[in-house]
Amino acid sequence: MFTTTQLDNGILNNYAVEPEVYFATYPSPEQQKSYTKQAAFASLFVAGLLLISLAVS
Repeated sequence: MFTTTQLDNGILNNYAVEPEVYFATYPSPEQQKSYTKQAAFASLFVAGLLLISLAVS
């Protein structure tokens, strides 16, 4: 996955292969709803962890 070149003095240079660039697509309404649900679950999870840590300490 690397392109290697060698200079005249014997030093090797490795260059990573660059991925193809493409434009992102806007998420569909179903994906947006899924992201909203994930955000709500993550917020509740973090809030629960904070409450547990406060209760234990």
